[in-house]
Amino acid sequence: MLRKAPAFNAHHHLVRRQRLIEQICAAGGGVAVIPTSAEISRNQDNEFPYRHDSYFYYLTGFTEPEATLVVIAGDTPRTVLFCRPRDADREVWTGYRLGPEAACAHVGADEAYSSEELSKRLPELLGNQPALWYSLGHDTGWDKRLMEALTDVRGMTRSGIRAPSDIRDVRVLLDEMRLFKDGYELDTLRTAADISASAHARAMRTTRPGMFEYEIEAELLHEFRRHGSQSVSFNPIVASGPNACVLHYNENSRQMGADELLMIDAGCELNSYAGDISRTFPVGGKFVGARRDLYALVLSAQKAAITECQAGRHFNTPHETVVEILSRGLIDLGLLKGSLDEALETGAYRRFYMHRTSHWLGLDVHDVGNYKLDGQWRTLQPDMVLTIEPGCYVRRADDIPEAFWNIGIRIEDDVLITANGPEVLTSAVPKCIKDVEACMAGN
Repeated sequence: MLRKAPAFNAHHHLVRRQRLIEQICAAGGGVAVIPTSAEISRNQDNEFPYRHDSYFYYLTGFTEPEATLVVIAGDTPRTVLFCRPRDADREVWTGYRLGPEAACAHVGADEAYSSEELSKRLPELLGNQPALWYSLGHDTGWDKRLMEALTDVRGMTRSGIRAPSDIRDVRVLLDEMRLFKDGYELDTLRTAADISASAHARAMRTTRPGMFEYEIEAELLHEFRRHGSQSVSFNPIVASGPNACVLHYNENSRQMGADELLMIDAGCELNSYAGDISRTFPVGGKFVGARRDLYALVLSAQKAAITECQAGRHFNTPHETVVEILSRGLIDLGLLKGSLDEALETGAYRRFYMHRTSHWLGLDVHDVGNYKLDGQWRTLQPDMVLTIEPGCYVRRADDIPEAFWNIGIRIEDDVLITANGPEVLTSAVPKCIKDVEACMAGN
């Protein structure tokens, strides 16, 4: 049985808003405006499946479109939510709406109003505030709307009302907050990892020569949805043979051969939190020859990198570990020439390993948070979550032995930093050679 994700609790979002207010106050005060995402037209009168803005959700837990959060810091802090009004006719077509009154209670805001009142009330909320905290440049439509609101505030000068004299990026505060996961977030990420792991194991058990990549993608999606995830965290990559050498391939349309590897990079999104796993395995069920050798190399690099995910070490340590192990192995296999020092100094390994080893994970699959502070790689600390995903990609070329042509391998796990060492959230998916082969054989 997969563990269940924690139920929605407005208290977690309230605590985050209080932390944001404290930080804004410490920086001199002001008012923060955080809108959610807009609905996007797909074609004619259809929209893409709606996905709320991650910053907005982090502070509210509210998932309806056309909503805005205003956070006022200072001597009398308060939060104001704007959302769609109840509309019986529209709800027949597009679904139930909470409306301002119910949404106010749901979110735990101090006040809530119809989004139709935002343009009128926003200048009042901005008045006599020292700074506007907002994600300038993120949404040009909202940039224009706020500039108009500031102009309206400046028009109130004769009434003794002044406009904010400073515009500051609220993401600077929120990115750092989101980098450290609370208990609710970690429990949700663990469940997202469990569901994603179950889907990858299902893909291994299902794959057979002659199948198409999209058939395996369908197995992934089925497993995600049947365990309650609402979406994918990104478009799944199901890449066989030469397609695995295209880092973000997602056509998923090729028929798979028996003597090829299949690389899958996929994860579910559960209650807005992302899973992200990569596994590579033989379509025919057995690792052989050059494919076995390269896979064993990438796996050894990944295991060593996970060991380096220790509180107190810097973010780049796992990547440095991967680069050294891969470079040495590629020299041993004859794919790189010269010494290890030369391979590292010249970056020759980048021909076969051209991406980095890690990224933050959370509400976004490539989650927010600085990787460097004051020009230096930041130190890993408890409650950070990151991926470890080394790879090796060997395209067909005249100077490459034919046995290595069109081999693409990536192995990725989600890792939580704890005071007692790394916790691999996605360890349920086989990755050792014998375990992968056993899973594919149905054992």
